[in-house]
Amino acid sequence: MNDRTNTIFGWILFSGIVALGLSILSGKFFHANNPPPPEQFGYAIQGLVEEGAAEDGPDLGTLLANADVAAGEKVYAKCVACHTINQGGANGIGPNLWAVLGTPVGQHAAGYAYSSALSGHGGTWTYENMDAWLANPRAFAPGTKMSFAGLSRPEDRANVIAFMHANGGGPPFPAPAAPAGGEAAAEAASAPDAGPGTVEGANPSPQEAVGGMGAAQQVPTAQGAPRNSGDTKPGGQ
Repeated sequence: MNDRTNTIFGWILFSGIVALGLSILSGKFFHANNPPPPEQFGYAIQGLVEEGAAEDGPDLGTLLANADVAAGEKVYAKCVACHTINQGGANGIGPNLWAVLGTPVGQHAAGYAYSSALSGHGGTWTYENMDAWLANPRAFAPGTKMSFAGLSRPEDRANVIAFMHANGGGPPFPAPAAPAGGEAAAEAASAPDAGPGTVEGANPSPQEAVGGMGAAQQVPTAQGAPRNSGDTKPGGQ
């Protein structure tokens, strides 16, 4: 009895060892434990637009040309905890911003300890640089001490820049971009006689018919011989 039991358990143990070995061999052969990555992770969801894929809005010159200083002052309220903007104002957590536009980046406010990310950035506070800074300070100058997340709306940034320009001035605003098609297309669109012409084969309008009958014409009679219709006036009867 004991020998039979030992034999049964021995076969069971042997079967388990064989199954384990086959599992290991199949895993190595078919890469079951290390499957290759899929060609494309996830799947596309219809109706969603990737970040940055939206159509571009108005250019910075156009936004600044239509900027609202009063609206910019309201948005600037987010900045007053760190920055003064009055002439001669003291530096706070951030530097005073009076007349900052057009000055070297990271060198405007005397006595303020700028981070090396700004003091070593180079360039000047152009309107393009200020727009990029207000949109995302950490992307503009990685390592900056400024913790402000940024203004996502281009209109808000343009209004704030206009408010800053009103407090200390700066270079002239960049000119708005020319309309699509260039100056020739704009002039053609604004011409007094601009518009579609007469389409060949189409029935003329009453005004065109009258214009075409302004000169005396010969009208064929029933017999086919032309007769003078100069006595008949357009629009008569």
